[in-house]
This record gives sequence, structure tokens and C-alpha cells, in this order.
Amino acid sequence: MREPYFWRVTDKRSRAAAPMSKLLMTPLSMLYRYAGERRIRTTTPFDAGLPVVCIGNLTLGGAGKTPVTEIVRAHYAARGLRTASLSRGYRGSLEGAHSVDPARHTASEVGDEPLMLSASGESWISADRPAGARAMKADGVQLVVMDDGHQNPTLKKTLSLVVIDAGNPFGNGHVFPKGPLRERVADGLARADGVVLMGDGDTPEQLNGFSGPVLRARLVALAPLPPGRYVAFAGIGRPARFFDALQKQPGVELAEGAPYPDHHMFTSDDLSFLMKLSTERNARLVTTDKDHVRLPANMQAQVLRSSVRAQFEDPAALAALLDRALP
Repeated sequence: MREPYFWRVTDKRSRAAAPMSKLLMTPLSMLYRYAGERRIRTTTPFDAGLPVVCIGNLTLGGAGKTPVTEIVRAHYAARGLRTASLSRGYRGSLEGAHSVDPARHTASEVGDEPLMLSASGESWISADRPAGARAMKADGVQLVVMDDGHQNPTLKKTLSLVVIDAGNPFGNGHVFPKGPLRERVADGLARADGVVLMGDGDTPEQLNGFSGPVLRARLVALAPLPPGRYVAFAGIGRPARFFDALQKQPGVELAEGAPYPDHHMFTSDDLSFLMKLSTERNARLVTTDKDHVRLPANMQAQVLRSSVRAQFEDPAALAALLDRALP
């Protein structure tokens, strides 16, 4: 979905925007909040019998969870553990628990983020998280890194990290659909063992009373793009962040930026439009890894990827936090 402008407190219209829309959404927001609170309060989490490290967030949309999941998975793998990520496979057609094979599966089958994660390590999907963890353990996986799921109480977590976009931490501060929050900030932080502040921005005042470690990280390019003109497109939580990052790369001129809703499945009309735009602007097409895996195979070769990874300011502090999940 494309977020309403009044969700973003940084928008000039911010909190004063769309008063009637927000008033009408207040009952729905309360119902959403109470339903989530009740589910967490009344659900007994399933103990999979192996460590489960959850990488989640408090808002809808992208905060940088998937790159953090890659770093966390690599940390445990380097400790000699067979470690795999577990995602719900959002918008994927496959049912049940599956190990993702990038040579066999497509984004339409398993979801874009699990397919992207499978390129750098072992990745599984299961909408039923306990069933996924059972299947992974039976297959020999020794530690699960759950990509998203901070608000999912069905699987017992050993350690929970919350990723927060430092540039726009909590939007307008309201719970969905009145705002982007999945739950109240205080409630989400109360269940977190650590916080990752992603990108530039001041530490939110809501973290002043948080007792766990607050780690700083940013997304950095794995390799610079060749100098030249580009038409960029992205269907992620915050496309503008991707466009801004491209313009900071030396020699890169952004001729056009085309935003799409998060997890957008590109149609032939979309691709025709983008190809025409690149021709008109005399520029090459570039997108994110997450978007690239959703492109048809015949289109992927024509579009460059700007790959990123999460870089932590204090890797030792991250390692110390993650090692708390080990026996």
C-alpha cells in the first residue's frame, strides 16, 4: 500500500492534516490496537526448542529490517551454527513451510524479501511461524532469525531487536489506520531487548526510558554505481530514501525517480513506462535488490541493482547483544 501523507509527521501538513479522515479512523485504530494487545496477552508462544532471534519494527513500511536480518544471520553462521531466516512469505503463493531456492522459486511464489535473503544465506518461509520453526529444526537448522514478527506472539523468541527509521521514527504517532504504528511505541519497546536506529536522525525521546542497548546503523552501498545518468524506481517502504542515497554516490545523476507502493508487483505496463522513461531521459534503469527480484527474468538483465548492506557504528556492541541468545 502507499502510505497516506498524513502518516508522516515530517510532512508540512503533518499532525494538522486530514482531521476528518483521522477522526473517522479513530475507532478503527482503537480496534486494531486492542485486537493486537489481546492477541499478545492471550497467546501462549510455541517453544521450538532452538534459539529464535526476531528482527522487527513498530511501524508499517520499510525501516531496514531485511539488511539487519542478513547481518544477524551472518553473525550466528560465523559462530558455526546452521542459521536460517524465517519470513512469512508476504504475497507469495506457496503454502506451508519451504526452504527458498533462488534457482527454482520466484518472488510471486515465496515473496520478495525471502527470495532476496536466499541470495546471501539460508532462507525459509512459513505464514505459520511455529510450523516453520518445527520444519526448520527437523531439517537441521540450529538457530532461527525471524524477519519481522515483533507483533506475532505465536513463536517464542529468545531475543527481539526493533529496527527504527531514525529519519521518521513513528510517523504521526498514531496506530494503524490513523497512522503507521503497528502498536503503541511503549508497548513494543517493552518487549524488545535492543533497538537499531537506522540512518541519520536524532534519538527519539520515546527511547529515553528504554533499558536495552540502542545501536546505530546505516545502509551503505555494496558497490558504487558506474558514473552516469539514471532513472531509479522502487517499490519499498520509503522510495525517497533510496533516491536520496543514489544522489549521494559520486558521479551519479538521478534523471528521474519513480516511486511505487511497497511490494509492488510490476506489470508489463509498468515496465513499458520505465523503459520509455529511460530512453527519453537518456539514462539507465536502476532499482533495489528487493525490487529487482520481482522483475520478470527478461527484464532483470536490463536493470541495474544498487545493493546495500547494514553497517553498524559499534559492531562489538551488536555482537555482545546477539550472543545473549546463545546457550
